[in-house]
Amino acid sequence: MPTSRLDAEDFREQPVAICGKAFVAHWSGALYWPAEEALIVADLHLEPRTAGHDPHETLSRLAETIDRTGASSVIALGHPAPDLGEGAIAQADRDALRVLQEEADWIWVAGRESATIAQQFGGHGIAVLTVSGLTLRHHPATGRVTHEIAGAVHPAARVSRLGHTIRRPCFVGNGTRLILPGFGSPGGGNNILDDAFEPLFGSDGMQVWVLGHEGLYPVAPRLLRGD
Repeated sequence: MPTSRLDAEDFREQPVAICGKAFVAHWSGALYWPAEEALIVADLHLEPRTAGHDPHETLSRLAETIDRTGASSVIALGHPAPDLGEGAIAQADRDALRVLQEEADWIWVAGRESATIAQQFGGHGIAVLTVSGLTLRHHPATGRVTHEIAGAVHPAARVSRLGHTIRRPCFVGNGTRLILPGFGSPGGGNNILDDAFEPLFGSDGMQVWVLGHEGLYPVAPRLLRGD
């Protein structure tokens, strides 16, 4: 958790290991894989702006993270919008997405609809991606599998410390699989103590990194609270 003696810049990223492979989790909600020069994001949600949701801000944050990491490729887990029709994304946001795709190789990992998404919104599409022994997919596989990075379930942590409680999106893992926060929905999510997460991690223990307002912070499981 943040303290007044430390600069917020010190918390913009945190090291994460998955099956012995090194990653860097970013305050933006993205995961960088240095060995592959790949930036991984989940659930962009670029549908037209609604209350509390701004696709322009999402794309701007993504552009800043690509520049910060120097990623040569982006792996986007999930659909860019719930509707895959022509009007699913505003033209200005579609244009901004194309600019990002010119800067980095772009891969959509979204199950059976991956090819359709790539045809409609640019980039390449693949249902499930396996790289260096790790499997990247949109929805996490059923059960306590290993060697997996996934999205879809929008993990969030409710944290209690020193009489204060916050609820924020988070990365959650156990050293062998990692679930990413929804990159395009920074204000919401499902509590990682909910029953839906038990089949994913069970009693294997959880490692949690919470997206705060100024940084990304590792949080001890004993500080977690249910809703």
